[in-house]
Amino acid sequence: MHMARLIETNGPLAGASLVVTRPAASAGPLRKRIRALGGVPIPLPGSVLRAAPDSTALRIALRAARGAEVAIFVSPAAVKFAFRLCPKLRFARTTRVCAVGVATARALSRHGIRDAIWPRQRQDSEGLLDLPELGRLRGKRVALVGAPGGRELLIQALRCRRARVERIDVYRRMPPRHSARQLAALEQAGAPLLTLVSSAEALANLRAQLPLALFARLAAGDIVVSSERLAGIARASLFANVHVAAGPTPLALLNAARAAVARHRL
Repeated sequence: MHMARLIETNGPLAGASLVVTRPAASAGPLRKRIRALGGVPIPLPGSVLRAAPDSTALRIALRAARGAEVAIFVSPAAVKFAFRLCPKLRFARTTRVCAVGVATARALSRHGIRDAIWPRQRQDSEGLLDLPELGRLRGKRVALVGAPGGRELLIQALRCRRARVERIDVYRRMPPRHSARQLAALEQAGAPLLTLVSSAEALANLRAQLPLALFARLAAGDIVVSSERLAGIARASLFANVHVAAGPTPLALLNAARAAVARHRL
């Protein structure tokens, strides 16, 4: 108990409140790391994930994708919902299975797909597109497993490379319904207040769903985003103190958050 109290009061995020906008199902590791660094996590999902309808058609599409030249999973959620539909899903030896980042690759490994490739330097669409294996795609079938409304840059780039892109949307992102408890936690959160965002859709949903006074409180604090593109969206949403992380991973977001909190202590 004494050690836990010591970490809580002396960590690099001590005294800071960090709003976690990832869906509840995937936010656990990030919240845990925030606590370990002395911060207070404020769960405020920017979206809710739901299985896509028409499961029969999706099972047929996933089975057909087993023979594609390339299969791309865009998130751990894509892996989760795909294997919920087809628990024994496997791909041909000639299929190059790709993951957007390490978390997605680990999710695939847990389901027996251990040879997936993923970008080490930049774990996002741009990093994936830089992989040599995705350089020459003319005429090749690319199965993209994910959700509607996301990764548009990836889809456009694949089509520009003359790939035959087959979207398989196994889940949907829905606007969140925040509980009174979540809203109260945000209202009572101590300063400095930092919002961690790795999705433009999540930020748009928060702006649309939160009471104006609470969104204004977020905008008056700091925001840590995972890309320059999101930084522009955050500034357009009236966030004044925008910090760009090296990527969307928990480590990258928290490294940027630590730097932002350190500035508050100067």
